[in-house]
Amino acid sequence: MERPTLSNDCQVLTMKPYPYPDWTRLIGVPVEIRKDFQVVRAGFVDDAMREPAVLWLAADATGGRALFAAAEGYEAWIRPQELGGKLCFKMASAQLQVPAPSAGRRHQA
Repeated sequence: MERPTLSNDCQVLTMKPYPYPDWTRLIGVPVEIRKDFQVVRAGFVDDAMREPAVLWLAADATGGRALFAAAEGYEAWIRPQELGGKLCFKMASAQLQVPAPSAGRRHQA
């Protein structure tokens, strides 16, 4: 097993990245998309399907929303890291969305 190393600039413990086969568990997680061991793009997984194994990276400053398929030779690599601080949370994009108020609810003053 790879021993974690301490990064001086971020003060987080990181491990070497590795390919993760179950793409459906990566929604909301930062990944590197690789093909032939070369990084094609990095970003957060917006959505994923099991069969066929495909995932969408969310749009960001480097490009729009993009689709990648395992059948085309793409792999999703993750880099586990331990974040500093007493309380650390990983929040998926769906958890960050504020639900719209329903039409039947009234706000009380």
